[in-house]
Amino acid sequence: MKNVTLNNGVEMPILGFGVFQIPEEETQAAVEAAIAAGYRHLDTAASYGNEAAVGSAIKASGIGRGELFITTKLWIQHAPTGSVEDDTRRSFHNSLERLGLEYLDLYLIHQPLGDYYSEWRAMQQLNKEGLARAIGVSNFHPDRLVDLIEHNEIVPAVNQIETHPFHQRAADQELMRGRGVQIESWGPFAEGRSNLFTDPLLSEIAEAHGKSVAQVVLRWLIQRDVVVIPKSVRPERMAQNLDVFGFTLTEEQMGRIATLNTGASLFFDHRDPDMVAWLGGRRYS
Repeated sequence: MKNVTLNNGVEMPILGFGVFQIPEEETQAAVEAAIAAGYRHLDTAASYGNEAAVGSAIKASGIGRGELFITTKLWIQHAPTGSVEDDTRRSFHNSLERLGLEYLDLYLIHQPLGDYYSEWRAMQQLNKEGLARAIGVSNFHPDRLVDLIEHNEIVPAVNQIETHPFHQRAADQELMRGRGVQIESWGPFAEGRSNLFTDPLLSEIAEAHGKSVAQVVLRWLIQRDVVVIPKSVRPERMAQNLDVFGFTLTEEQMGRIATLNTGASLFFDHRDPDMVAWLGGRRYS
């Protein structure tokens, strides 16, 4: 497995397993299968509602804690009982308890909404205490990311954002690289939208390598030094998604894939007022 080195020296596997939209009752079995297949990087979130199931799978696996890289995410805090900083710490410990862990490898602010500056101050302290080995953000556009960096002590180690062949985020990645922030992809397969799995260009490249379109997409991201967390509940697909280190896309193929970029989200815009209101109205502990 190839690792990337985060800005604080922490090593992070470039390929992991995500559990977004896996029902809670199916999550433990899926994560156990992923660990058995060889995944050591697991990504969840408080808002996914399946942290406890991920924790049960980790416990059942018998894999040593030091061999695993575990990420979860903080939902928007609304300070119903006190300060946002206090509630951030409370939410962190709730996630830790659900996961059955003593520390996290990476803790992310899930959305660039609400008082995320207070959240970040609390997370900086969690990092200094060794409870979160690295801290970062998710869904931050460059302006908000730079503003957070400029007014805080610790630079986010990771920014997890929508990244796939139809929304490639090359300019965002370049800015992050200059600021020492690792880009991580969510939705690498665009959830199959825009007919990704049957796209003629991706299919042609896949055929040339004797691989699937999914493997080509993952290889394309890895060659761009993008951390990626594909999801599947099928063990054969989990194994296939791991089998992407034995071939290399040519520069010409990388360039052809670059032509698929539309520069627009296939899901939602964090700058859309209606979406901001909808996300801000959701509650998780």
